[in-house]
Amino acid sequence: MSDSIHYRPFTVADVDAAHALTLELKWPHRAEDWLFVANLGAGFVAERDGRVVGTVLCWKYGEDTSSVGMVIVSPAFQGYGIGRRLTEMALEALGARATLLHATPAGLPLYEKLGFTRIGTLDQHQGAALQPPLLPLPSHERLRPLGINDTPRLIELASRASGLDRSAVLPALVACSDGIGLDRDGELIGFALFRRFGRGRAIGPVVAPRDADPVRAKALIGHWLASNPGLFIRIDTPGESGLTDWLEALGLTRVDSVVKMARNAERLPPPDEAFGQYGIINQAIG
Repeated sequence: MSDSIHYRPFTVADVDAAHALTLELKWPHRAEDWLFVANLGAGFVAERDGRVVGTVLCWKYGEDTSSVGMVIVSPAFQGYGIGRRLTEMALEALGARATLLHATPAGLPLYEKLGFTRIGTLDQHQGAALQPPLLPLPSHERLRPLGINDTPRLIELASRASGLDRSAVLPALVACSDGIGLDRDGELIGFALFRRFGRGRAIGPVVAPRDADPVRAKALIGHWLASNPGLFIRIDTPGESGLTDWLEALGLTRVDSVVKMARNAERLPPPDEAFGQYGIINQAIG
């Protein structure tokens, strides 16, 4: 079987075939969700007899960091090393960068063999949320709509909170999202974006000042939940965010947990002391 598999670079023309693979695995991605992440990075496909049977995408963030995602192999072709070869090709393209990914239990052994180590967890929450209670913000802080002039500050906050250079990702994300900001005396200190994804909408990224009680992150998330009653919403939160019990109480059930992993982890910047990422963009680009 492996001798009949052909590998080549991913192109935009492969989006429909890649979307068909996600439908096979019952992933929620729309073709538009594939196109968004594909346009931000590069990747490879595995073909047999002209049919795409596997994919991987990868993204470079500045000179030192990157991520790998959308590692998919058609169920009929699993067990032949296709996923491993695709991942190896992505890692070869990324070089010595620190590389992040989110691993399912099935993928964990492979990624450990490829030099990835566990650095955290991620909880996927989804559902139609209940109306959240009003959360009082600290004095001199308020929520406000985001404007076009906020984009440089959004890039700064998202880069600091994630440890990844978001200068390319954030403008593309802002262009297809609604946004709410957290303002303190005229200074933007947090934000949450809201966009179409999969079966409904997704919240993320969510960036707010680090605090033992993530009330600011709750206020940002709560804005979108209160504005969209009954709508199917997904948010992926770091395991250490302190949001799981609150989200589940609002009807956003934790339906999955995955492991955050890193390769060349020593090249990752240290966590920012002031700002944290309480919701990611998605599991592919972090």
